[in-house]
Order: sequence, then C-alpha cells, then structure tokens
Amino acid sequence: MPASSSIDRYVVIGNPIAHSLSPAIHARFAEQTREAIAYERMLVPRGEFAAHARRFFSAGGAGANVTLPFKVDAFEFADSASERARAAGAANFLAARDGHIEADNTDGAGLVRDLEDNLGIAIAGARVLLVGAGGAARGVVTPILARLPAALVIANRTLERARELAQRFGDRGAVEAVALDAISGERFDLVLNATSASVQGEAAALPEAVFAPGAFVYDMAYGPAADAFLARARERQLRAADGLGMLVEQAAESFFLWRGKRPETAPVIRELRSSRA
Repeated sequence: MPASSSIDRYVVIGNPIAHSLSPAIHARFAEQTREAIAYERMLVPRGEFAAHARRFFSAGGAGANVTLPFKVDAFEFADSASERARAAGAANFLAARDGHIEADNTDGAGLVRDLEDNLGIAIAGARVLLVGAGGAARGVVTPILARLPAALVIANRTLERARELAQRFGDRGAVEAVALDAISGERFDLVLNATSASVQGEAAALPEAVFAPGAFVYDMAYGPAADAFLARARERQLRAADGLGMLVEQAAESFFLWRGKRPETAPVIRELRSSRA
C-alpha cells in the first residue's frame, strides 16, 4: 500500500506470529475510538528484522508492535528511544514520526495497569519476586520499581544474570538478586513469572519455593502457554492470573501513543477471555 493511503498501517512483527491476538485487539480499539487503521501480522525470519522493518516504514507504515524474538532488534533499529525503552534495552513499539523512527517499551506499563487496575493487586509496599532475567523481565523492572515495592527480588537459574539485572536497575529502587534454586522460606506478596518456561511447557521445572504461600501469582504469558504454571499455583490455593490483561493493556498504551486516544480495555479483555474459554 503506498504512503499516500488515507488509512494508517500498523503491524505486529515476530517469529512465530500467527498466534498473535494483537490484530483483533487493535481492531476493537479502532472500533471504540472510530479511528481508521489497518493492523496486520508480519512474520520475519530471524536475523532479518532491520531489512523488513525498513521496507515497511519506507512504504509508509505508521507503526509497529514487536514481539519475540525481535525486541532488542527493534530498539537497535530505531533512531531514538524513550527512557523506558533505554532502561530495558529493548522495544516492543515503533512509530514513524517526522521522518524518523521512535522506539518505546509498553510492556511494563501494561503489566502494572493489569495488576493494579484490573486485578486489584497493590505493588506499593509489596515484596515482589520476579522469576527470570531475560528480555521479558528487563522490560518490566523500571515500572515495577516506580510503584515503590518494599523489595524486588530477581530470581534466575543463572545467578550472574540475575545480578547483572539487579545492578542495572539498582539505582532505581530496592533490588536483590538470588539463584532460583536458593529461594527458601521467603514471604512474597506478588510472584511474577517472566521466564520462557511456560511457553516451552516447563513450568514443572520451577522450584516449589516460587509458589510462595499467600502470594498472588502472575504469569506474563497467556492462554495455554501459562496453563501449567497457573495450575501449580492453584493446586496450592494461590490466587493466580495469566498475562492476557497485560497484553491488552500494553496494546492500549501503544494505541494511545500512536493515536492520542486511550481505549477501554475491560470489554476487550472480557471478550478475549470469553472466546478462549
């Protein structure tokens, strides 16, 4: 479609990407706000992000969401980046503005809104356990610390990676690092799973101590990918939720940054949960 098209074009870029709910979510947002947009999936081979993104924007593309495994590529591709994208070193949002590409990271904002606004979970003053030290974890640390938890403990199988992440954000709040198998008997109010274990069907490999008694347990994955992790939590009578709400909320943040209108997320979350029941 040429750059002169009256309908702004957006895509979600990833590999794999066929499962993405983003087109459906943004279609609902466009209906709500009466914004005329086109939003599609874009499958990109690994190692070819920059070439495909450049082609999309050169053809008049207005913006892109970016999912695994390209969030670092997106950050490096952009001409400029927001503070939260720079803090994460990764981006899930690109926008074409005034002839250059801007990057942002809306994941953390989506997580915080889902926890606080949709699920009623207070982060302020809470002891938070973040399981994982990869890109998903890196994107949410700054927004979590901004809510002033009593402590944020980052646990990872490789202690050095947890330490690197804790040091990266140590000037932003109370951050600790621990080896995943060294968690024992600690009290946490909120447990966030940011590992790829759920996606890979390996939730059973996480130690029992992750499921802290009395904690609210949240998997940043959604749908079948989170089922094993959430099943373990519920077997222990813990309150639990998957990341579907986070997905919708980060999409709403993206939509707002692109269009200047903030859509209502609650009806979209309800619709998606109903359709997947």
